[in-house]
Amino acid sequence: MEGQWNANDRELAEIKSIAEGDVDTPVLMININKYNDGEYPYGKAYQDYMKILPKILDEVGGKLLWQLPTLGQPVGSQAADEILGIWYPSHKSFLALPIALSSVENFRIKNLCVSEAVRTRAYCYSGCLGSFMQGPMLKALRRFTQLLRV
Repeated sequence: MEGQWNANDRELAEIKSIAEGDVDTPVLMININKYNDGEYPYGKAYQDYMKILPKILDEVGGKLLWQLPTLGQPVGSQAADEILGIWYPSHKSFLALPIALSSVENFRIKNLCVSEAVRTRAYCYSGCLGSFMQGPMLKALRRFTQLLRV
């Protein structure tokens, strides 16, 4: 994917502006990942990445809400193996990822297994985490993800 590791400076400036403003809201990041051949879902680097991801998210206050394999793409041409929904309590907490204690190891492992990545920022309405975390859909998604790892 052309420029997939390139930061979107305009979007990062918007995130920084929100983080530095008076009303820094929660944010949901949709992560669309394509992994190196042989990594997803049983490769060592992928497994290591899935072990360290919760650690770095905990360090910045984030939560992995859901994690799903892709089944196909009826429209478009973006390569993807997996889609993750990650909630952050604020834009500032998202921006803290590069300075979190586990960041060096997290990004080292991520670079070993992720070949393409897209991050899309989505609005997280008031209470979105609480209602989602208690819903039966989350339980089903977690169970499905567990079955994939067996």
